[in-house]
Amino acid sequence: MKTIRRIAMYFMALTLVSQLALAQDKKAFNIDNSNIALEGYSPVSYLDLGLAQKGLKEFKSEHDKVVYYFTSAEQKQKFDKNPDKYLPQYGGYCAFGVYAGAKFRPDPNKFIVKDGKYFLYLYNLELDAQQLWLKENNHAGLVKKANDNWDKLKKTYN
Repeated sequence: MKTIRRIAMYFMALTLVSQLALAQDKKAFNIDNSNIALEGYSPVSYLDLGLAQKGLKEFKSEHDKVVYYFTSAEQKQKFDKNPDKYLPQYGGYCAFGVYAGAKFRPDPNKFIVKDGKYFLYLYNLELDAQQLWLKENNHAGLVKKANDNWDKLKKTYN
């Protein structure tokens, strides 16, 4: 448990640095300036195939003013029938960051699919948040804390 606290403190420090240096999106969804979610990766590919696949501009849908890309017309149709099923957890922000109380842009290739949901994770030279999450071996506990934090974080502008 000491390791997780140390990592959480690291995330908090990283939050302060990122707020000053990176000017995080001030929204509940991790989107770019064009309102494109998941850096253009297909939410259906994550959940149905367990793959990170870039979508194509010709197969896109809008849900709650956020644009999602898909790899095929079939994927787009699946999403359009039930968009809530395919939305990323925590607005597409790093699940471990949300657990630690902060919003970080994840690497779209770092994700976990579990219990019919997918979770994205930060990855850089200093930190592999997906591995930290897995190392804890307590998915349900981490999700519970992240869900509690997300209720507050999704309303913040950091």
